[in-house]
Formats: sequence, C-alpha cells, structure tokens
Amino acid sequence: MRKILIIGAGQAGLQLGLSLLEHDYDVTVMSARTSEEIRGGRVMSTQAMFHTALQHERDHELNLWEEQAPGIDGLGVSLAGPDGSRALDWVGRLDNRAQSVDQRIKMAGWLELFEDRGGKVVFHGVTTSDLDALTRHYELVLVAAGKGELVQLFHRNPDRSPYTSPQRALSVSYVHGGGRRPEHPDMDAVRFNAVPGVGELFVIPGLTLSGPCEIPFFEGIPGGPLDCWSDRPGPAEHWNRMRELMRQYFPWEYERFKSADLTDSQATLAGGYTPVVRHPVGTLPSGGTVLGMADVVVANDPITGQGSNNASKCAASYLDSILERGDQPFDPQWMADTFERYWSLADPVTRWTNAMLQPPPEHVMNLFGAAQENEAIRNRFVNGFDNPADFDNWFLDPVGAEEYLTQVN
Repeated sequence: MRKILIIGAGQAGLQLGLSLLEHDYDVTVMSARTSEEIRGGRVMSTQAMFHTALQHERDHELNLWEEQAPGIDGLGVSLAGPDGSRALDWVGRLDNRAQSVDQRIKMAGWLELFEDRGGKVVFHGVTTSDLDALTRHYELVLVAAGKGELVQLFHRNPDRSPYTSPQRALSVSYVHGGGRRPEHPDMDAVRFNAVPGVGELFVIPGLTLSGPCEIPFFEGIPGGPLDCWSDRPGPAEHWNRMRELMRQYFPWEYERFKSADLTDSQATLAGGYTPVVRHPVGTLPSGGTVLGMADVVVANDPITGQGSNNASKCAASYLDSILERGDQPFDPQWMADTFERYWSLADPVTRWTNAMLQPPPEHVMNLFGAAQENEAIRNRFVNGFDNPADFDNWFLDPVGAEEYLTQVN
C-alpha cells in the first residue's frame, strides 16, 4: 500500500485524499484546524462551482449538500453606464446547475468523512523543517495549503505570471434577507455587476451554516473607492460599508440588500493577493521533493470564480496521474509531468482570468452588447464558466469574436 501525505485540508487536498482512499492508498492529511474549528471559523471564499467540478465530487460520492444548496441556473451581467444606471442587463442560462456551499460546511464534513473512510488526520501546522523530516516517511508528499511559509518552496514562474501585485481588493459578506431578484424572480443566478474604473460586485446564491444565503463579493480596483478594507473593520461595520458602497455604485443591488443581515459573526472576509503561477516541484534542505497543487501553484484572481473549480479539476487530474504511475517512483520528473497535465486545464482559465482583470476591449463590449438581444451569445458566455477553454475560440480573440457575431446574427 503506497503511503501519501497531503498538507492542507481544503477542496484540492481533501478531494484527492478521499478519492485515493477508494483505491486503497495509505493517505494522511495534515490540517492546521479541526473540523469544529473550521465550522466555527471565518468564511474562506465564495466557491461557486460549475458542472465539471461538481461532477468530480459526484464521482466519489462527495456531493453531500447537493439537495440543500440553492441550484444556480444562470449568470447575469449588469454594466453601469456613465450616469450610473445599467447600460447592459441580461442573464444567460447554464446547461447544468452550479452551486456554492460554504467551505466551513464542506471542509469540516469532508474532514470527518475522510476519517470515517479510513484516512489518517494529523491536526498540526506544518513548517518547512517539519516537511523536511516528513518526506522520509512517505512515497509522495503534496502541498495543498495555499497560505503560509510552505508556499515559498514553490518559486514564481515569470513566464506564466504577468502580474507582480494584487489586481483587486476583495471583500465578502454572507447575508440573509436579500429580496428576490426582480429581473428573474423564479431563477437563482450568479450576478456579475461592473462599474468601469471602480470594480465589480458579484452576488452568489449559496448554502451556509444557517441555510440558504446570498454572498455579495466586491472586487475593487486598487486605489479606487472599493479598495477600503485595510483597516479590517469588524463584521457589522464591514457589512454596513459594503451596503453603503452598493448604494453609491450599484444602486440596483442596494435595493435588494438594504435590509439584509449577516448570517453569523464570522461571515465577512477582506484581503487580496497577487495572481501567480509557480513552479510545481519544491526542494527541501535535505534534497527531498514535494509537489504543489491547486492554488499553491496556480493562484488566479477570483474575478472569474474559478478557484474551487480549479482545485477540483487539479485533484481529479493528479488522481489520474498517481493511479497511472502504479508502483513506479514519484520522482521530480513525474511531478513536473503531472503538473503540466493539470496545466493544460488551468492555462485557459489563467488566460481568461488575467484578461478579465483589464478594461474590456472593444470586441468584448461588442459581444456583451449583442448578448442583450441574442440568447445564444448569452448562453455561450455563461457556460464558458464551466468550460473556460471555449473562450479562446471567440471571446479572447478579436477576429474570432467578429466571425462569431457574423455567424449568430
């Protein structure tokens, strides 16, 4: 039985660990927090997940909250005009439902499920010196903890990382009490609101500890009015500030949320990070090597909502590479090849996400404008969130966009 150690108990680490148990691997997960500490802690992300990633969970019977979570059937786009009203306002339908489950629920539940299914869990933070000793006792060590000193083992790849500073200031609240969306009251959908020069406001239907909720999420352009979280306000002030910013810049959303309340005292989060792609193999002082996964090695800005989706796809790709390796050693060349296999999935996501951080070029505005009147364009854009590689063919290429518009019109 091959022994594998996974550092980190998030989407990627636990999904991979649970799926390896099905194939009789001896798997240990190290987590800095217990399941109860995770449930009682601060919200961690917004985690809207689309069909391909959700199917990976279903394949391993990890879709434990599918019946309780609101089904997301579409994605709407609102773009503010110069006078502050909505110059664009449309919604496209997903071919398959998406959903967002609070990671405090999911990761705590998966951690307990991992132990129930025979996995070993060690509750302890891990330093580089700890990892140096641990590599002698396992055939493969994966680092799936995207924060902390272990990330420094994986050097930035400048050829795949165009940014050297955060591109957005991030701010999230989980709330109850938002009114039904007047644009489509019978359908739950993610809403992407944008104000040029200011930033974006996403609203995601989700499931949290106290039931269905909504997750307003600001992406503020650095130095702009939504970049105002450096004082780390308390939860009540955080939500009041978000509502005031909605009133000023996204008034159509303020009307829905002016009477909403936080779901709990840990339901806010603020921060930011630099989008980066890192080299996947880390070398320890003793010469031992470890393989990074998910946001340890590919950390995109959340503007396209792909973080949890990438984590799930990375876990599924790494599982295939591990199983195909059989009894052969997990050497550095295998690690590099394993990452490149995953990169074939992550590369289109990174290109699309990095493009969305820039002001939209003329051909994208033409596509968004045409989508107002054309359902086919709306639906193709929305379903690209599940298959970002499709954007290469029409959305990211001015010539491809023009040809597509000619075709659909």
